[in-house]
Amino acid sequence: MRNGLMALLAANRGRGQFRAEATGGDEATIWLYDVIVRDDYWGGVSALTLGKALADYRDASVIHLRIDSPGGDVFAGRAMEQLIAEHPARIISHVDGFAASAASYVARSAPEVHISKGGMFMIHKAWTWTYGNADEIRKDAELLDMIDETLIKTYAEKTGQDPDQLREWITAETWMNAELCVERGFADKIAGAAAAEDDPDPEPENRGHAWDLSAYARAPQQRQIQPQRRNQADEPPPPPFDRAAALRRLEVSQL
Repeated sequence: MRNGLMALLAANRGRGQFRAEATGGDEATIWLYDVIVRDDYWGGVSALTLGKALADYRDASVIHLRIDSPGGDVFAGRAMEQLIAEHPARIISHVDGFAASAASYVARSAPEVHISKGGMFMIHKAWTWTYGNADEIRKDAELLDMIDETLIKTYAEKTGQDPDQLREWITAETWMNAELCVERGFADKIAGAAAAEDDPDPEPENRGHAWDLSAYARAPQQRQIQPQRRNQADEPPPPPFDRAAALRRLEVSQL
């Protein structure tokens, strides 16, 4: 089985960013523009990092949580969801780009969700990476089913959608544009000119970058990253093969 989360993180390492700052009066803005991970040592944004940022603005009356994330670890997303729910400020989620996978319930955990005209949500069944005998793999499958049911329960509570309908959507890896998000209860409104005065400037330095979504089966093709073609004539020739050095590396690897 492929490790979809690792593939997602590896493909997008260095593309995102996380930032938090006061943005006037007693309001603050947090930009969650990265993959959601348990430990951000290798990149991405962890729940601990988000929690520290929320703690820094515990006295803020309003926090704007701006999201453009291809998703990530289910339990890290759950932890973020709880941190948002317990914060005393009024938190407004702004889906500026993607709220995919784990980012979907992080975004919907706020009492109010705005989505940009070009924004999208994506929901799907939980992934894992596993190995072992048939009994061990069946246990992992049972755990995944349990996780899926908790996600369905959360989506149903937040959106008002029927659980059976939600099961169909997560099984199909469903991507929803802004209009569908509002219609189905994943977002409360589409951000536009009328909301411009209420929304702080949504643009950190890399706003508008595209994510590599190749880890997903049904990602929108227009947002996929295509491999950059290089001009081989401009590249230096490869170094000559050093057989002695290769043998030395082989000996070391076998120690």
